[in-house]
Amino acid sequence: MFWISHYGEENNMRIYDNKIKNKAYFLYRVVTQIFDPVRFIFGVYGYFWFIRDIFVFKLKNQKESILTGNLFPMLHDNKDFTPFDAQYFFQQLWAFEQILNNKPTQHIDIGSMYQFGGYLSKIVKTVFVDIRPIETNLRNLQIRKGDILQLPFDDDSIESLSCLHVVEHIGLGRYGDKIDPDGAEKACKELARVLMPNGILYVSVPMGKDRLCFNAHRVLSASRMIRYFSSLDLKSFSYVDDNGVFHEDVKLTDYTDGHYECGMFKFTKK
Repeated sequence: MFWISHYGEENNMRIYDNKIKNKAYFLYRVVTQIFDPVRFIFGVYGYFWFIRDIFVFKLKNQKESILTGNLFPMLHDNKDFTPFDAQYFFQQLWAFEQILNNKPTQHIDIGSMYQFGGYLSKIVKTVFVDIRPIETNLRNLQIRKGDILQLPFDDDSIESLSCLHVVEHIGLGRYGDKIDPDGAEKACKELARVLMPNGILYVSVPMGKDRLCFNAHRVLSASRMIRYFSSLDLKSFSYVDDNGVFHEDVKLTDYTDGHYECGMFKFTKK
């Protein structure tokens, strides 16, 4: 009985601690849009070692001037680790390898990171479509302005198509798009519309329990993604779990939604 009581107390304390952490993180997310207290504290501390390093540098090199208009403090990179976003890292490698192996005559990317479109253009003619198009002049890369809810392509016209970490933002206004509570679902339907029969779509989204984190993104369950793409066939599924570990080509039936993971779906049209 003591063990049961003690375990219950520990479990209640764990839940209580998580609630406090969640509330603190919520306040931080709200405040940081106008003032980042964590960055401020580390910035103040950073100036101590920055000034120290100036003196050390001057002791070792009297000839070179430091205190000029070229002074450029960088106070937030002095860490013992490299900041690493496993989701973006693995999703781009996953899609790049798939497209490389599939060898399409042309690939269309909708709103993924522009670096991804640039890399793809080195192996295949690429069209990069975004609501906020970049300006660049690169061989094999065509930039087009377009809205994922009204893609500038005919029905059944695209052989190879990708959309990485985009769908979850649609309809929330974060990137200047119109508010539409059904934006994510409509975006999926539009991607399916333009894919040609036997064409391949590579799409990734944050996965976990269905929830709306306005106006940052949605988190979509695996079952919801399958429902949104009900007109397509799933060819393969991979994901990055909450610990940043990449699981390649696993059975969707064996997958259990985590908290904030990255699901990568390879679809084809019936």
